[in-house]
Amino acid sequence: MRTRITLACTECKQRNYNKTKEKRLHPERLETKKYCRFCKRHTIHKETK
Repeated sequence: MRTRITLACTECKQRNYNKTKEKRLHPERLETKKYCRFCKRHTIHKETK
């Protein structure tokens, strides 16, 4: 079953993106480089609770 996760910017801590992932196949936290509209540049976004 896919669960919804939220990605937050590591620099400004704003929650910018929602995504789904399969927790059984990928139990580790997701980390990706995405555009933050508050910082106005690409930053690392991490999965939050």
